Amino acid sequence: MTKHIKTVTASRISQEPDLLGESPVWDDQLGRLYWVDSVSRKIRYYHPVDDTHGEIAVPSMIGSVGLGQPGHLVAGLADGIYDIEIETGTATPLFKPDPPNERVRFNDGRMDRQGRFVCGGMGIYAEPLGELVRVTAQGEAEVLANGVRIANTLSFSPDGKTMYFADSLDRVVRAYTYGEGEEVLSNPRMLVDTKTFASGPDGATVDSDGFIWVALVQVGKIARFTPDGELDALIEAPTDMPTCMCFGGPDLSTLYVTSIKDSGSGRAISRHPLGGHLFAIEGLGVTGLAEPRLATV
Repeated sequence: MTKHIKTVTASRISQEPDLLGESPVWDDQLGRLYWVDSVSRKIRYYHPVDDTHGEIAVPSMIGSVGLGQPGHLVAGLADGIYDIEIETGTATPLFKPDPPNERVRFNDGRMDRQGRFVCGGMGIYAEPLGELVRVTAQGEAEVLANGVRIANTLSFSPDGKTMYFADSLDRVVRAYTYGEGEEVLSNPRMLVDTKTFASGPDGATVDSDGFIWVALVQVGKIARFTPDGELDALIEAPTDMPTCMCFGGPDLSTLYVTSIKDSGSGRAISRHPLGGHLFAIEGLGVTGLAEPRLATV
């Protein structure tokens, strides 16, 4: 039975819209939110305690960001996975595919519970050329999957033993058995068929109950599913093209939502006056999980 959440309130947080907002990540140590504007080649950040905003320029399109060690972030840039020094913006490659392929760029990424950055690629022209890679702080990389058109929905169960992943064009979110070591993905199962909702799945996050929240970007909604794939809640997003979410705030009860204004491809252009802005949703009665950091050992 679908849960109806009646007390939700949404407020605009960003000062200016992103063209393609994605990958919000809450830093619980600094009390700061990071997210990316893929098309504008920027990492943005927001500190709610004093309502300050800032940005870090990066050298290429950026798909996702994760928490590194203090003073650093990890980012999926167009041609590889990079360490980003927050103060200077210096981008140092951790992993770059060899040979490079200009018809592919890295897209959705998430730190697993063991502190490794998992990031999936996308074909620039929606060709099945992307790979799903797992990268350590030492730059060691494993290919977990290939033949990906648009990698999305990367997230992990609270115990780290299940990985959620989707190729958006398939309109299916799958769950995989996930190991603590170098095990490959196994036992895939269809978790959610988002064709039921007339949308491909975009970004996702997992809450402290182990439920997965998925952005239904083509219909302006956000869905919460049980670990078995049953719909638990469906809410209207603050704009027509929500892209990704994360929980943040002092008690991890605020759901931050990024969105699209103009993806730059011609495939996704918002008609909403607040398209591209970052929003905060309160009143969900749900809390998130602290985001892991890139492990040094």
